[in-house]
Amino acid sequence: MAVASLSGLTFTTLEPRLTDSHGRVIHDLRVSITDRCNYKCVYCRTGEVGAHYPELQIEEYLRLIRVFVGLGISKVRLTGGEPLLRRGLVDMVKELATWRTIEGEPLDLALTTNGHLLEELAAPLKAAGLNRVTVSMDAVDAATFEQITRIPGSFETVLRGVRAARAAGLTPLKINCVLLRGFNDNQVEGFARFAREEGVVVRFIEFMPLEEGRLWTPEIVVTLKEIVERIGRVLPLVEMPAREASETARRYTFADGVGEIGIIAPVSQAFCGACSRVRLTSDGKIRTCLFSQVEHDLYGRLRAGADDEELRDYIVRTVKGKEARHHIGEPGFLKPSRSMVHIGG
Repeated sequence: MAVASLSGLTFTTLEPRLTDSHGRVIHDLRVSITDRCNYKCVYCRTGEVGAHYPELQIEEYLRLIRVFVGLGISKVRLTGGEPLLRRGLVDMVKELATWRTIEGEPLDLALTTNGHLLEELAAPLKAAGLNRVTVSMDAVDAATFEQITRIPGSFETVLRGVRAARAAGLTPLKINCVLLRGFNDNQVEGFARFAREEGVVVRFIEFMPLEEGRLWTPEIVVTLKEIVERIGRVLPLVEMPAREASETARRYTFADGVGEIGIIAPVSQAFCGACSRVRLTSDGKIRTCLFSQVEHDLYGRLRAGADDEELRDYIVRTVKGKEARHHIGEPGFLKPSRSMVHIGG
């Protein structure tokens, strides 16, 4: 039993750790606060506007997050769509930064963004209490980057945002690059140099079948093994130890100790056995896995008048049913019911 205090409210948690039926402790919550995005990246969007799901009020997200924190969530990442499009984001971060985990520690607050609006918002977000930021950036030359985003001038805008975030102290600053063979796999070596020159952690992500269209095939995936071999031919790498069992990225530094590369390999080296996260969509549905076929309507219960204890019980029951693993590449695999932009990163 533990006592939690969130924004002046104190309550007792009967089960101090949120766990699933596979024995995994869930401490990481991803919250999409919009599924709108100002980019149309080729590996994510079809180029059309696409369906948009409703957004909750900021106060409603806060209430739901508060219940999760009372169950032992210690890491909250705000995502989208593009979260910097949401009005009230800075105030939301400022409120979350006052909360404490059930151990009495500050929440670990992070945000994932495409970086387009980051130049102006980096300093205010840091002042509000945001710990760090991850920027999705899929090329290090302007022509390739803008071919991917389909937004003219986007590369320099994002680069300024990256540098503003680093200057504001939103570190360690991570750059996420989704690699697709034939689209941007020629950027690997350039990103290795970028990590060293810009003082950021570059993380390559194997392409997963989460796009709006039907682009994904196994052949388009650039695997962890290939990435390590290619970088190693230019700049020798040394693997670093994992900081915790649920860490999603395999971490490497360069032989001279300058810079860091991470590789997230859900396709070739799945890490489901140590998964510690759940997701809350912009319309208040719990997704226990990126590849879930079923969503759980937490917001529907809030809207129907459920109190915090009823919401808590629903979360506990839902997380108990968390999937053991995904089934990418296996016979009968089905894409999830939403694409990545509508799930939240």
